[in-house]
Amino acid sequence: MSNLNRKALFNENGDIETSKRRMINGNTTNLNDFNNLRYQWTSDWYRQAMNNFWIPEEINLSQDIKDYHILQKAERTAYDKILSFLIFLDSIQTANLPHVGEFITANEVNLCLTIHAFQEAVHSQSYGYMLDSICSPEERNSILYQWKEDQHLLDRNKFIGDLYNDFLENKDTDTLLKTMIANYILEGIYFYSGFMFFYSLGRNGKMPGSVQEIRYINRDENTHLWLFRSIILELKKEQPELFTEEKVGIYREMIRKGVEEEISWGHYVIGNDISGLNEDMISDYIKYLGNLRSSNLGFGYIYDGYDTEPASMKWVKEYSDPNKIKTDFFEAKPSAYAKSSIIEDDL
Repeated sequence: MSNLNRKALFNENGDIETSKRRMINGNTTNLNDFNNLRYQWTSDWYRQAMNNFWIPEEINLSQDIKDYHILQKAERTAYDKILSFLIFLDSIQTANLPHVGEFITANEVNLCLTIHAFQEAVHSQSYGYMLDSICSPEERNSILYQWKEDQHLLDRNKFIGDLYNDFLENKDTDTLLKTMIANYILEGIYFYSGFMFFYSLGRNGKMPGSVQEIRYINRDENTHLWLFRSIILELKKEQPELFTEEKVGIYREMIRKGVEEEISWGHYVIGNDISGLNEDMISDYIKYLGNLRSSNLGFGYIYDGYDTEPASMKWVKEYSDPNKIKTDFFEAKPSAYAKSSIIEDDL
């Protein structure tokens, strides 16, 4: 464990040489200089994220209003609970990212984190738009706060929430890394698992507007995953003491716990009661995601036999592309967003 220094808002004695810039514990001026970058990948990330801009209300939810009230009981229960979980995740991301940014001493990375937080706020707005469109105010509030009644959902929220709170109370390099790994789990496993359910509804011709909202959210989350992977890999080079065998073992265990909790959650909210999905498919897909996220941080695989995308789940990637599905079916406007491409999803 080592000290973690909060950057000054104004630092007249800060370093201006890019060679001296560091991800954390650097001596930054906080000047946003787009021409002199230490971390060159931020330039592509910034442009991609800016091109991702979209407005939730431009997506037509008229069919969803009809579909929601005739969903099968298991589908509607899963829709409500998964949406409740996603709303919580985006809300806590919006609140936590500025705290992380207080300790990032590379101005170009902080610019990316600012966009990241903005996009999470847009996602929260999107979920609110979905709920306001398809259900009554009473139903909306019930869905938003289901974690107050559902212990399983509360436990899901606490895993990430407690890790973030620990960082607020114990600001050191170890808790910062754990917060970043928690963020990576949230972005790369929890979100992707939740999106899978909505794409399954889309395959069955249901809730097309919700599916399209999720596609644009998914595209944003893909960039967020790229951002935190890159930050962690830069820290791995700059501060190898944070990636000893023992500490990597802790990070791997965090990912494993995230996978196991997400599988348990998927079995609870989806189970074997929804057409096109079952518990085996859920387990296989989430273990694959866990392996993918772990290996891309250089931590190796956690689960033997899950190093490739399950054949039964290859449709998920197809449905995650907002520009591939015909507008007459989804009643959306992909042309308005076609300026932005999808980042490869094998991060």
